[in-house]
Amino acid sequence: MSTGSGAASAPAPDHRDTQAALDTPARRNSMFSSLRIRNYRLFFLGQVVSNIGTWMQRIAQDWLVLSLTGSSAAVGITTALQFLPMLLFGLYGGVLVDRLRKRPALIVTQTAMALTAIALAVLTLTGLVEVWHIYVAAFALGLATVVDNPARQAFVSELVGPGQLQNAVSLNSANFQSARLVGPAVAGLLITGVGTGWAFLLNGLSFVAPLTGLMLMRARELHPVERAPRGKGQLREGVRYVTGRPELLWPIVLVGFIGTFAFNFPVYLSAFADDVFDGGAGVYSMFNTLMAVGSVSGALLAARRGTARLRLLIVAAIAFGVLEILAAASPQLWMFALIMVPLGLFSMTVNVTTNTSLQMATDPVMRGRVMALYMMVFLGGAPVGAPIVGWITDTYGARVGFAAGGAVAVAAASVIGLILARLGGLRLSVGWDRGHPRVRFVPRERQEALAPVA
Repeated sequence: MSTGSGAASAPAPDHRDTQAALDTPARRNSMFSSLRIRNYRLFFLGQVVSNIGTWMQRIAQDWLVLSLTGSSAAVGITTALQFLPMLLFGLYGGVLVDRLRKRPALIVTQTAMALTAIALAVLTLTGLVEVWHIYVAAFALGLATVVDNPARQAFVSELVGPGQLQNAVSLNSANFQSARLVGPAVAGLLITGVGTGWAFLLNGLSFVAPLTGLMLMRARELHPVERAPRGKGQLREGVRYVTGRPELLWPIVLVGFIGTFAFNFPVYLSAFADDVFDGGAGVYSMFNTLMAVGSVSGALLAARRGTARLRLLIVAAIAFGVLEILAAASPQLWMFALIMVPLGLFSMTVNVTTNTSLQMATDPVMRGRVMALYMMVFLGGAPVGAPIVGWITDTYGARVGFAAGGAVAVAAASVIGLILARLGGLRLSVGWDRGHPRVRFVPRERQEALAPVA
């Protein structure tokens, strides 16, 4: 990671940087080493509670929209509205995050999200809720996320310092996905037992935990990061910083394609649960829970790894797309459900590897803008992709929609993998090893040396 103070001190793009990112060996860490740090423990425990509430609201929100409209496209519109603010204002949120102190900013954004959930709970419990209310709540939540997401991403480095950043990012992902094991199951019980409004209410109350953790942190134990001063052109500076470094640019492009077309699980899974397998909220919750089992495994494996490898990102993205295509073709419920576990594992590997590689390769003073651009592309692609895949799913069926998303992931990962390999001075080598086919990237000089003599 560069130690300069800003874009001016960042190294010029060098193909050797890309090769190093592809080839750097991983360092083994203790799986839970970041939890030895008190401030990070408070942050982690607060997020455990809040993330359970978040997953409860996600399931309840999707199912309420589907119940009110009977349309997968309406679920897609809700998802689009929730992430539209990130697409429109994500870079501005990153500029703000680089200027602001992270902890006070998070207190404000977490409070706003709590109030949004409580308002939606009141409307639902009183029987007044209409689909446009859910649209407004989703958009309001997205506005808070514009600042909250990059602030939380950047705040991790202040909590643990650079030495534990990889481990902390992975544990955050494991935290979020572990909550997915509990949240959807609880949401399913609440929806079938007492109604969706209680899931919204419990989510609103769950924000008490992270707010308490933020206020109990010891400021003197934080790792201070230089804040960017106010100035003109900071947004353009952030874009130039990313576009000038291929090890930042191409992973962001890849997750843009995947986030836009392949990560629309609210649309895909609700359609499979309701239309393909004639299930209900319980089946939809089961799909999410099984994906979470794989996601937690992927996050914990990432916590044991050291520095993220871009080649791992490419392989995981291809495997993820292939699994989506296989799931789309699954004729039986049990077979589809079984694929959810490895699908969750590889989706989390893509997520954590991208997040970690970007943070480790970015100057601290630019981290808010880089992570905002990453989140804008990854999450902001949903407003474009969700209505499209929702329409495809409604028109041609859930299987076609899911398979199309997987095909986009495979194609994007394959092309970008070849681009990164070329920039890193690598070439594709196809051969045999002990009777088995072996495909790998090797330096061009080595490839030429291995070529048969005419």
